[in-house]
Formats: sequence, structure tokens, C-alpha cells
Amino acid sequence: MFMALLCSCAKGQEESPLEPPPTDPLARDSIGYGVVNASFTHVGDKAGQNGVSLGYLRKGSLVKIIERRSLTDQGNAELWVLIESDYQGAPGGKIQGWLRESAVEVYDNESRALTASEAMTP
Repeated sequence: MFMALLCSCAKGQEESPLEPPPTDPLARDSIGYGVVNASFTHVGDKAGQNGVSLGYLRKGSLVKIIERRSLTDQGNAELWVLIESDYQGAPGGKIQGWLRESAVEVYDNESRALTASEAMTP
């Protein structure tokens, strides 16, 4: 019986937020900045494969990273980032949602991310 209970628990996604390093100032509203490195990537309403697409960002898009989260699905860990970015057509001109971290080059400050974004954008 214990084995059946254990197996049934392993099939769902496990979610665990990742903490920023302890050296980050507490007053920061983000944990870093990033630049989309894929041709385009969908922004989801939640982390994971089951999220609804809110829109998409193109290669070179600058994003503010608000949160980082690790999801485990059937033993495979995947990192996701909650981002905010400029987005035409969205209320307030901004979009906020989740991207796979592998679709984003992460930088510790906005200046470096902006330089990388300009280098990627034709």
C-alpha cells in the first residue's frame, strides 16, 4: 500500500521556488535581467507545460526577472522564470508571465542585458 501511495505522488509536478543568493539587496524588485535567446518563445500564465500562452517574445527582447522556480515532472527538473517585459497590445504596454529559463540569457544587471539585447537585435 505504501508503494502505491508513493508511486501515485511521483506522477504530478512538484514545484519549489528558488531563493536568490543571500547577497542580493532585500529592496530589489527583481533578481536580474535577461534577454530572450530563442527566435521566439511563448510567455505562459504559469510555470510548466500546462500554462496558457499570454503572448510571445522574440529574440533580443529584454526582460526583468522577478522570480525563478524549479519544477520537477516525473523526475526531470526544469527551471522557469517569471518575467516582465514591454509588449505592444498588452494592457499598460507590459506583459508578465513565465518562460523556460533555457530561453533566456540571464544577467545580473540591466545594463549588461541591454548591451546583449542590442547585439542580438538586427
